[in-house]
Amino acid sequence: MARFELKLPKMGESVAEATITSWLKEVGETIEADEAVLEIATDKVDSEVPSEVDGVLVEMLFNVDDVVQVGQTIAVIETEGEGNTATEAPKEETVAVETPAVAEVAQTVVAAKEITAPISSNGDRFYSPLVKNMAKAEGIAQAELDTVPGTGKDGRVTKADMQSYLKTRGSQPVQAAAPVAKTISTPAKATPKKEAAPVVASGDDEIIEMTRMGKLIAHHMVESVQTSAHVQSFIEADVTNIWNWRKKVKSDFMKREGENLTFTPIFMEAVAKALRDYPMMNISLQGDTIIKKKNINLGMAAALPDGNLIVPVIKNADQLNLVGMTKAVNDLAGRARDNKLKPDDIQGGTYTVTNVGTFGSIMGTPIINQPQVGILALGAIRKVPAVIETPDGDFIGIRYKMFMSHSYDHRVVNGALGGQFVKAVKDYLEAWDSNREI
Repeated sequence: MARFELKLPKMGESVAEATITSWLKEVGETIEADEAVLEIATDKVDSEVPSEVDGVLVEMLFNVDDVVQVGQTIAVIETEGEGNTATEAPKEETVAVETPAVAEVAQTVVAAKEITAPISSNGDRFYSPLVKNMAKAEGIAQAELDTVPGTGKDGRVTKADMQSYLKTRGSQPVQAAAPVAKTISTPAKATPKKEAAPVVASGDDEIIEMTRMGKLIAHHMVESVQTSAHVQSFIEADVTNIWNWRKKVKSDFMKREGENLTFTPIFMEAVAKALRDYPMMNISLQGDTIIKKKNINLGMAAALPDGNLIVPVIKNADQLNLVGMTKAVNDLAGRARDNKLKPDDIQGGTYTVTNVGTFGSIMGTPIINQPQVGILALGAIRKVPAVIETPDGDFIGIRYKMFMSHSYDHRVVNGALGGQFVKAVKDYLEAWDSNREI
């Protein structure tokens, strides 16, 4: 009998550890390949870890609530065969070559296998190590694997799906994957840490242990402040036209689309347009290298009922119309409240928007969501007296206004760009068409 080491797989960008929340299998139970063995919480999102092989669970190396690093062995599964392995890739079958044409096809397949780029989970698709190994062994590139229909949980591709796909793939030409760009990284300089002054609790004080999510948020916030040179620009926008337009159309919108039209998708649309106008705000900094993002993926900071914060991401936000943006905002917000977000729902953001006005704040100085270089805080909409300029002269009127606070990384974004960007958002909001149809 062979012993297979089940390791904690990489679940998404920047996820380095996970907390075990429950074991779905007990020692001695039989497990099938791609069957969930345990549940974990990874950087605010719950997920499952599937088995890569068929066998029997013989060891559980961690308990519930233990923190495990990506790549660590979390369980041992006994399988048919001999040896002790962490990953066993499917064996390649040798096919007899009978004609020159068949030999040419075989050489193409072998060449494709050699240059196929590493498979990674992306978007709404998570690939288990078993599926990745099968794809690698068969010379299946990322683009091709993304087209394989999945029948597992949340559309996950299973071993059976791969076997079914491979049966009908034989006559299809294999395309070589493009070389993968090398990641440039610069080691961070070690800085001495200052020891925090001890806090003394009296007998009447209540001591509360921070939650796992609270610890993660605290770590991310401190890390961001230590990484980026935060600078803020503030601007006030007149959103009277938007206020009146939404009031006029929201009932019909609800009847037609079955969705509540809030201000958030309207603001998100304006931010996406401004990012398209100023693409150097849609970047990240890696060492001394600037990475200019092709896609505009907007993070939408959302407060949870327990007081914690999560940032689901609207992918390709600039390609959505207002109806699509509304549906995306409501879907992500709803699943965030119900704790049903998947790991990829919070990955890949290129710029973040946070609505501090929800709690009555008129402005704020938000902390950048690394590795992005900017975040926009939307203040509360207030009815205020304002000077209105007309061809016949100026007069005082009641207008709906809001402040926007733009925090940006002064290492790569200067004051001119930071100010121009938030001014562009203001201009899009103030130029709202009161007769717009959706």
